[in-house]
Amino acid sequence: MELNFEQVHNYYERLVFEGVAQRAASHGDFTPDMFADVACVALNRLPAKYVRHDVDMMFYLTEPERRSIELALEEGLQFAFRFVRERTSTA
Repeated sequence: MELNFEQVHNYYERLVFEGVAQRAASHGDFTPDMFADVACVALNRLPAKYVRHDVDMMFYLTEPERRSIELALEEGLQFAFRFVRERTSTA
C-alpha cells in the first residue's frame, strides 16, 4: 500500500499567503523575508485546520463559523504586520 499525503494541508495557509500578497503593495518598505515572517507569525496565531480539499471544509461550515474564520484571519494578519514592523524597526 502506498500512502499519499500530498493533498493534506493547513486550510489557513492559502488564506494567509493571499492576505499577505494583497497587503504587500501597502507595505513597500517590507522585504520578501519580512513578508515570509508575517505569514509565519499570522499562521502561528491561527488554529491548525488540516484538510484535503478546501471546498470540503467550506461546505460544512455554518455562516457564523465562516465569519469567525474571516475575523481570526484579519486579526492574525494585522497583528503579524505590526509585530514584524516593530521588530524590524528596532533592529
